[in-house]
Amino acid sequence: MKKQAFNPYLPSYEYIPDGEPYVFDDRVYVYGSHDRFNGRHFCLNDYVCWSAPVDDLGDWKYEGVIFRRDQDPLNKGKRQYIYAPDHQKGPDGRYYLYYALNMSTVISVAVCDTPAGKYEFLGHVRFSDGRVWGTKKGDPNNFDPGVFMDDDGRIFLYSGIAPFGKLAAILKLRGRLLEGAYCVELEPDMLTIKNNPVLVAPGQKLSKGTSFEDQAFFEASSMRKIGGRYYFVYSSELSHELCYATSDRPDGGFEYGGILVSIGDIGLKGNDKPVNYTGNTHGGLVEIGGNWYVFYHRQTNGHQYSRQACAERIEIKADGSIPQVEVTSCGLNDGSLNGTGEYEARIACNLSSAEGACFSKFDKKKTTHPFFTQSGADRQSKGDQYIANIRDGSWAGYKYFSFKDEQEITVKTRGSGTGKLIITTEPGGMPVAEIEITASTEWKDSSATMSITPGKHALYFTYTGNGSIDFMSFSMK
Repeated sequence: MKKQAFNPYLPSYEYIPDGEPYVFDDRVYVYGSHDRFNGRHFCLNDYVCWSAPVDDLGDWKYEGVIFRRDQDPLNKGKRQYIYAPDHQKGPDGRYYLYYALNMSTVISVAVCDTPAGKYEFLGHVRFSDGRVWGTKKGDPNNFDPGVFMDDDGRIFLYSGIAPFGKLAAILKLRGRLLEGAYCVELEPDMLTIKNNPVLVAPGQKLSKGTSFEDQAFFEASSMRKIGGRYYFVYSSELSHELCYATSDRPDGGFEYGGILVSIGDIGLKGNDKPVNYTGNTHGGLVEIGGNWYVFYHRQTNGHQYSRQACAERIEIKADGSIPQVEVTSCGLNDGSLNGTGEYEARIACNLSSAEGACFSKFDKKKTTHPFFTQSGADRQSKGDQYIANIRDGSWAGYKYFSFKDEQEITVKTRGSGTGKLIITTEPGGMPVAEIEITASTEWKDSSATMSITPGKHALYFTYTGNGSIDFMSFSMK
């Protein structure tokens, strides 16, 4: 890597959830939804694209707006938002973007001659008789489309949502199927369906007695082929995790495989409670430079509507299984981050109050929970995202750094708080540094000596004191 890569891997002012990564001509492109900072709904902004060289995953380039929500003829009056997309290079060499509007039950398609150019609306996925899929009672509630082209050129489209509780009751009024993920095969025109939809991953209701029980399909269909196996990636009924199922064919026979990643690290190291603020997540798999990665998103700003793109390297074992990975601060980096340097506090991969972390939906004016936020309006920030509302017992974790002979650590904070930031290499461990914090209305540097053994370590910053502080950055030398 020429530049270090962090999580989130895009600039701090950018909010791209649902990211689907693809490699074209030695660049990795990410196609996702586009949240708004401090928005009050998912996916309020138009689609944009970011890309990076495959050999420099810390150097992301903004490709600009690639598709506007008002380009879809179903979106008269611009009242609908464009939800999670997927992407595929077609047999004709053109690039196809599949998406659904938030109040629609059909799948729309846009096309472009280049991976990150200006996409033009092409049409809606339909049957050979012209009927649009999703317009008839009994059709699946099309949502979060995933598109996949096999080695033999056959094209498969996946779609569906399987909610429960209040959301299920609301969506059921549309008269659409809410039972899981469905698959159809498409003609080479990328629009026309060749066969009737088949269920490939059951939702909660149909999962009883199957391998999917307790990790049933909820949303976020994504398909890849690895080593001759088909991997269906999805967000489970628990929402905070991406799971996978495998089969020897793309249109059925899937068996549950396991958890790829949980944004709360639930299920790792004995964690039965989150060590990070949770909410939904969505993403896909990609091979870059011989390594496989899972792309996903995290929550910020104390709610689910300002989500940011992250990624982690995964291991695919000889038997095809993929162990769950932990969330880190250095997911796309070539190993641990340098122990010497300055780092934004926003790259914390774990964050919690003294009482623990929770689902990302709380009143920031009254809460005791810390949260990631920024100053300025959406896309007008200068990249000043920070952790706000750190109170007594709150902590932020960073994984991992490669230390050599660093002896001093400095933090940049502000706020009413007076106390200490205690720094350890494991939760509740012995301090390697203690930094005195005093109240300040402006950003202020505070330093202390650091005693840490050389090698790979995490860092955990725990505040003890009164009042609250905001945390901008830290540096080590």
